[in-house]
Amino acid sequence: MAAEDAVTAENAPALGEPMDLMTALQLVMKKSLAHDGLVRGLHEAAKAIEKHAAQLCILAEDCNQADYVKLVKALCADHNVHLVTVPSAKTLGEWAGLCKIDSEGKARKVVGCSCVVLKDYGEESEGLHIVQEYVKSH
Repeated sequence: MAAEDAVTAENAPALGEPMDLMTALQLVMKKSLAHDGLVRGLHEAAKAIEKHAAQLCILAEDCNQADYVKLVKALCADHNVHLVTVPSAKTLGEWAGLCKIDSEGKARKVVGCSCVVLKDYGEESEGLHIVQEYVKSH
């Protein structure tokens, strides 16, 4: 426990830095995907939010559909779901598992994804604590 607290304490001052938050989001999404708690795309995301199953919504900033962004933000506001934005839909798609991993461990054929909803965080991790602290502060 003391080692985990020390690691979390080291990362705590860096919460405002986007890379630390993005790394934490990537870790949380990976664990959520492994525990079948991740939904991708507008239709599935809207269903999860409407059913009050959503814990966190992640939206890509480079989404070029204004109505799409407006709908996701409105649903999150109506159902008190926290919204976090990431810069790229391709990055979000890679984190959500919408790609092929080659023999070198690099992502290939990445499909962009503008919206991801986490229904289940999976197991606790330091990344989860960073994301939760960020959500509380914003």
